[in-house]
Amino acid sequence: MSTTYYKRLRMELPLAGTLLPPAVLPAGFGWVGWSPAVLPRHAATKFESFRAELDSQIFPCLGEMRGCLDLMSEIAQRATFVPGATWLISHHPEGRAVEDCATIQGLVQPGRWGAIQNVGVVPEYRGRGLGRALVLQCLAGFQAAGVPRVYLEVTACNLPAVQLYRSIGFCLARTTYRAVECVESPVPVK
Repeated sequence: MSTTYYKRLRMELPLAGTLLPPAVLPAGFGWVGWSPAVLPRHAATKFESFRAELDSQIFPCLGEMRGCLDLMSEIAQRATFVPGATWLISHHPEGRAVEDCATIQGLVQPGRWGAIQNVGVVPEYRGRGLGRALVLQCLAGFQAAGVPRVYLEVTACNLPAVQLYRSIGFCLARTTYRAVECVESPVPVK
């Protein structure tokens, strides 16, 4: 067994007085607002988004359906949970069943910081602008709740996510390293 350190970036964005662009979805996609009834759908979408990704090594609960259910339950039960910053995106393909394809959650942390949690887009739906729309919709929910500033954390080697957050206006505030005990060959830190 060995220890591997993964570089994590804390990125921040001031919201007070910020004019956000609208969160626009492509045709055939729709928003699903928070309700306790959609908790299992968030968990399933989170699992599909992260199970084969590096983040499931860093946060093992993301690589297991039960872990994603437990995580969603824990997030939704917090007094600091922000329902208006918590969304699913679903796809409505013609002639087929609705498929959930992206998820995000929001919490308020001490000091009135909005904390974006678990931005996940199912792999076959990436590259369509869903991640951008998801983050913008979440930010609008934080603004409506009067949250003045927001942060998120991202694994540094997830370059598409880092570039997305920068393009929205997030700035690097701090770099940390997360230690992970590895049994198999780890993915190298970048």
